[in-house]
Amino acid sequence: MTATYKIESDWGAGFVASVTIKNNGSTPITGWRVNWTWGGNQQISSSWNAGLTSSGRAVTAVNLNYNGTIPPGGSTSFGFQGTYSGTNAAPTLTASAS
Repeated sequence: MTATYKIESDWGAGFVASVTIKNNGSTPITGWRVNWTWGGNQQISSSWNAGLTSSGRAVTAVNLNYNGTIPPGGSTSFGFQGTYSGTNAAPTLTASAS
């Protein structure tokens, strides 16, 4: 399983990003979790297609009841809007089955 982060738009003090989770395995995934730690002072203000929680700079995203199953070779995605000041470097994501 892999997770890919993409900044969809950035206007200097805020941004919209998406994360795509892909099942590279040979069996279906029935639940997923993505973790990352911000390198700066990014804050998430809203999200869609995932349950997001944060503690300090650490963020955890989990599937919702309608998008937890990913077939072999398939993918799903979620997105969020956030704010920041300074730099908005992309974090390193860790994806796992839950």
